[in-house]
Amino acid sequence: MSETRTWLILGASSSIGRAFARAAATRGGDIILAGRDRDDLARTARDIETTTGRAARALQFDALAYQTHGALAADLAIVPGVLNVVVLFGTMPEQSAMDADPSLALSCIDAVFSGAVSVLQHLAPGLEKRGSGVVIGFGSVAGDRGRLKNYVYGAAKSGFHTYLAGLRNRLGRSGVHVMTVKPGFVDTAMTFGLPGLFLLASPDSVADACLDAAVKRRDIIYVPWFWRFIMLIIRSVPERIFKKLSI
Repeated sequence: MSETRTWLILGASSSIGRAFARAAATRGGDIILAGRDRDDLARTARDIETTTGRAARALQFDALAYQTHGALAADLAIVPGVLNVVVLFGTMPEQSAMDADPSLALSCIDAVFSGAVSVLQHLAPGLEKRGSGVVIGFGSVAGDRGRLKNYVYGAAKSGFHTYLAGLRNRLGRSGVHVMTVKPGFVDTAMTFGLPGLFLLASPDSVADACLDAAVKRRDIIYVPWFWRFIMLIIRSVPERIFKKLSI
């Protein structure tokens, strides 16, 4: 009999989080949805159980309630079998708003970077002890280069990319695989109404691509795949030219 696989989805109330939960359950995993609105996530959990037959439950979780992260890690230590973790944190205020109010910039960094690092640092020892599983951290193509229109958000995601690279080195030694996901434009509440968006991906397609890549133990993926080449072009523009562009 195969070992139970459980997916802990941190930030599960996002469109991608819900899509990932459905896709992972369809592929035979049990689901733990973690987020601030437990009642809402409980309804999603019941729907997953009904449609897939897999176990699903909701946990109260706040990425910025740092004092609770240790207790969360302790509670998850009793989950049987393989524990996989998905981290989906993000808030993206308008850059102009953050320029006008530096406190917004700090809140963006806390939500995107600090909370993610805190919870993963608490979970890492337990994952090392298990010696198995996958950690999927959602970064962004915005983290590949600082741009005029979203440089604070991009900086937070860039920091998260670097953190995940180090965590990949650490946990890989015990058999835990860490994968960095860099999505382009995805059709979510965070991007709704933003100008200049193109080639929008659906949350379902992003979830499927991530699960496929996790099976192959990929280290870094862009979703959709063509963003790898778009960002290669953007990174190759000389700084003396790039700093004059309004992108």
